[in-house]
Parts: sequence; structure tokens; C-alpha cells
Amino acid sequence: MQLSNRWRVAVPLLVAALALGVAACSRGQAEEQTEGYRDAKVEQVAGSDLSRVTLSPQAAERLGIATAQVKVQRVAAPGRPAASAAARKVVPYAAVIYDERGDTWTYTVPRPLTYLRQHIVVEFIQGDLAVLSDGPAAGTTVVTTGAAELLGTELGVGEE
Repeated sequence: MQLSNRWRVAVPLLVAALALGVAACSRGQAEEQTEGYRDAKVEQVAGSDLSRVTLSPQAAERLGIATAQVKVQRVAAPGRPAASAAARKVVPYAAVIYDERGDTWTYTVPRPLTYLRQHIVVEFIQGDLAVLSDGPAAGTTVVTTGAAELLGTELGVGEE
């Protein structure tokens, strides 16, 4: 069977229109299904420039959030003998993030799935440890994997 010239033009246009309609319908259904659901909630902390980031369990899993504790450990300053080691607060170097000005921060975990950026002062790096002269108390949980993504979420990077 041979199609007339009109049908040769009309059939592809009808197929394209149907495809666009199905795509629009699918997109509308997907938006409906996720309406009101957020993977992350960002709330301003009163009296500061910081925000608290709360993730859904699925978002934390997708980001691969991993944590460690702030510890007190005997560490010798660079160029000093091991005998001069003193008790100092340390975090895994992976817990240290830098902002656009080069200031150092870490994300603490005050509650499960809740993250709060805290300013830290790194005295020096030794191996995979950051030795702190100022920062969270020993025993505080800090983020070692996923902190850059938390910073992007907090600051709204990539949002339109």
C-alpha cells in the first residue's frame, strides 16, 4: 500500500504529537508523585549565617554519608621529636572542608540525618589526621564522606 504525499507528512507529525503528549503526561505524573517530598531540608540557624541540613534516609544513603568521632590523641608537632607529643584534638583529614575563602569547616551530626557546619582551626595536618587548635569537642560526630555535597545543599549550589 502506498501513502499519498499528505499522509507521508501527517503520519510523522501525528507520531511526534503523540510522543510529546505521552512525555508530558509522564512528567506530570512524576511531579505529582514527588510533590511535597524533599530529599533535603535546609533551615537557617537563628543568630548565625549557617543552616542546618536534614536529609532523608535515602538521600544520606545516596551520598554515602560516613562519619567519625573527634578524638584526643597524642601528636607531636611537625619537626618536633615524638617525645614532645601532646594531647590534641584530631579529626580525619577527610572531615575538613574549605569554603570559597579558604576557611576550614567540618559538618557535625547533632541528631541522626541532621548536619551542621562548624568552623574549625587546623593547626597542622599529619598523615590522614587534621590536628585542631579549635573545633568541636572530643566525641562529637563529624562527616568524613559527603561533606562537599552537604555544603552544596546548604548553600543552594545548582538550584535555579
